[in-house]
Amino acid sequence: MKLGELKPAVEKTKRTRVGRGIGSGLGKTSGKGHKGQKARSGGGVRRGFEGGQTPLYRRLPKRGFTNIHAKNYTEVTLTMLNKSKATDVTAETLLAEGIIGKINDGIVVLATGKLEKKLNIKANRFTAAAKEAIETLGGKTEVV
Repeated sequence: MKLGELKPAVEKTKRTRVGRGIGSGLGKTSGKGHKGQKARSGGGVRRGFEGGQTPLYRRLPKRGFTNIHAKNYTEVTLTMLNKSKATDVTAETLLAEGIIGKINDGIVVLATGKLEKKLNIKANRFTAAAKEAIETLGGKTEVV
């Protein structure tokens, strides 16, 4: 390999030079056609513009609101807790073991499935049935 034989990893394409004669195929009007708003410099319309017709975003009804203070908890079921190897289960241990993908604003334990071992669990929330299921096996629940 010589210095003169080096080539870029991706072939570079030359930028199209418009307005350079009729032989180029993009001469005279430079591919913009004749006159009109889109042929002018700085011409064109903004996003969502529909030629003066009331745009779609104004025609559709607006309803409800988004609560900016709402908490987004990661749901953990009793079946998922069975997979955990730790006896003291926290959001961090579940994340480290790959049982959950993200902690978000904390975890909530749901009573889906059946718990098969004694666990001490620290979570942000427990459903009443989940708390009962954990404590019947002799485990402990702690709200963080």
